[in-house]
Amino acid sequence: MSGKVGPLSRLYNKIIGTADIYVPTKMRPFWEHAAGPKTIFFWAPLGKWVLVLAGIGDINRPAHLLSINQCSVLAMTGIIWSRYSLVIVPKNYSLFSVNVFVALTQLYQVARAVRYQRSLKDKPK
Repeated sequence: MSGKVGPLSRLYNKIIGTADIYVPTKMRPFWEHAAGPKTIFFWAPLGKWVLVLAGIGDINRPAHLLSINQCSVLAMTGIIWSRYSLVIVPKNYSLFSVNVFVALTQLYQVARAVRYQRSLKDKPK
């Protein structure tokens, strides 16, 4: 690494430094935690909840429009990252919970799509 700090890092550090002053004493342990809001370990799982919301939104989508491959890959990603989040240091329970929900919503979509595909095969021609 070059050791240089880019403009976005400087902006982020300035925002965190300003917010640091206003964090109440009772919130300090959370704020200062290795997986707290000062780190990517907090913001990445927070952003990943969008995948969960998209999976929940797809519940109303007709099963013939679901991609089994895409839903399977997202489900496997959720399973793999769930495991990973418990073996890294610090353990990231926020990352664990979001990935469990990603896996569950996508496994449900896979089941719907597979059930639909099987129903097509079972129909008499």
